[in-house]
Amino acid sequence: MKPIINLITKHWLTLTLFLLSAITVLSLYPVSELPLVPESDKTRHFIAYGTLILPTAIKKPKNWLLITLVIIAWSGGIELIQPMVNRYRELLDFVANIGGLLCGWLLGSCILWLESRSVES
Repeated sequence: MKPIINLITKHWLTLTLFLLSAITVLSLYPVSELPLVPESDKTRHFIAYGTLILPTAIKKPKNWLLITLVIIAWSGGIELIQPMVNRYRELLDFVANIGGLLCGWLLGSCILWLESRSVES
């Protein structure tokens, strides 16, 4: 597991920016027709934002809180402008994004804790 953590730690910013770009493009890609009822895509939001924060959680740079707040604001901005690209604006999507960020941080912390325990052994 150490080589993967080292790779993530080395390239955390590139990974984070790539994931943020992919999420942004996928979130703002115009759809030709909206469903009559918004579909439940909260799990996808949760997983996407959990994955997005994971490299930062593993690296934990000194400005990690600022990075997290910027991602939260970015997520909110995406939700605000989605109606302009024929998508729904949903508060629950934003909540799922924040929940994913929190769980991504928790997962990153657990990975680091487990890695430190294996080094001690």
